[in-house]
Amino acid sequence: MVVSPLGLALLAGLSTGLGGLLTLLCRPGRRLLAASAGFAGGVMLAAGLADLVPQARAFYSVYLPPAVCGGAITVLLGLGMAAAALLGRLLPGEEALARRVAGDNARSAALRTALLTGTVLLLHNFPEGVLTLFAGTADPALGMRTGLAIALHNIPEGLAVAVPFAYALGSPWGGLLAALLSGLAEPVGAVVALLFFRRWFTPGFLNGTVVLVAGIMLWVALAQLLPAALERRRWGLAGAGAGLLLMLLGIAALG
Repeated sequence: MVVSPLGLALLAGLSTGLGGLLTLLCRPGRRLLAASAGFAGGVMLAAGLADLVPQARAFYSVYLPPAVCGGAITVLLGLGMAAAALLGRLLPGEEALARRVAGDNARSAALRTALLTGTVLLLHNFPEGVLTLFAGTADPALGMRTGLAIALHNIPEGLAVAVPFAYALGSPWGGLLAALLSGLAEPVGAVVALLFFRRWFTPGFLNGTVVLVAGIMLWVALAQLLPAALERRRWGLAGAGAGLLLMLLGIAALG
């Protein structure tokens, strides 16, 4: 069966909804919230350090000496972390969000975590949609493999978005919708690239974007998700270990 490149990007993006389906099976509580924060942190650490950064290093090492290549990647990671810190300051604080969730401090903290996680994964999914589109355009078989790899990566990412939204909003359907919306960045990214920016999306530009996103993910994991997970230490650590191992397994299995 041959699937169009845009169809591949759409299917890969919507796979986040599979992760979001978990919120329909069990009602998120404080323990599951801590586990999901740890899970999301583990997913982001593994994706950034074991997938995105090595991918970009392999590309740039062909053109740059080792020291220059390492320095460039370090600078891009630092810029990504700085952008994430700025993003955290731009989001509403917990006191402002508490008014939206009837003054419940736990739910307001979960809503802020959900907004930050969803925004970061939205940024992460945008270049993935571009890569899926271009891979499918160049070689349908390569596009299928790329789309499958990204779809499987997106399942745990959908879970990481859905649980805190479901807890904060008090609705599992709200969590599922948030997971689906975060994945829609992939086909949207593909369409935008196809219509407006195709000639600018060079391999060098895309790999630089990937490292910036990796920096954002690392900062969010270390500064937001893992500290939130440790409020329920046992559950948070179990979630972090599960997210880390699951992503590493996927990366190793799919290449």
